[in-house]
Amino acid sequence: MCMKALVVFSGCCLCIAIAGCKVTPPGGAETAALQWTKHNITVGGKNDKNPIKATAENIESGKQAFGFYCVVCHGRDGQNTGVPFAKSMSPPLPSLASGDVQRYTDGQLKWIIENGISPSGMPASKGILSDDDIWTIVVYLRNLPPAGSLGEPRAYSGEEYAK
Repeated sequence: MCMKALVVFSGCCLCIAIAGCKVTPPGGAETAALQWTKHNITVGGKNDKNPIKATAENIESGKQAFGFYCVVCHGRDGQNTGVPFAKSMSPPLPSLASGDVQRYTDGQLKWIIENGISPSGMPASKGILSDDDIWTIVVYLRNLPPAGSLGEPRAYSGEEYAK
């Protein structure tokens, strides 16, 4: 009889442990604490100045660099348009037009693009994108088009190889 009880107890403990491993979206307090920590402690580059000016040519150049590296996760418009997994990730992918993202300095945005954010899904681009590419992406982030105005990434529309 004791062995049966032990097996049932062990099974219950296993169920509770597995249930505790479920990934859930962060709550408001957790989100606020993480945002403050990132803006003030962990994200570097706060005082770095962007040498690329926001001209129409540079915004377009940033849009093109963004298209090569960022579109699959952030959508063409930087606001997750057409990205099927953006809201289901933990933490969810932010709209790059959001106040939380736009409050970063240009130097901090460059640092994030270059170094990524751990443990989120934001990868580092160091060694993949040049400094100029990253700075032009920052210019594009400061001048994002309206949400949905560029459509969804071809990777999700079924038209990836359309002519």
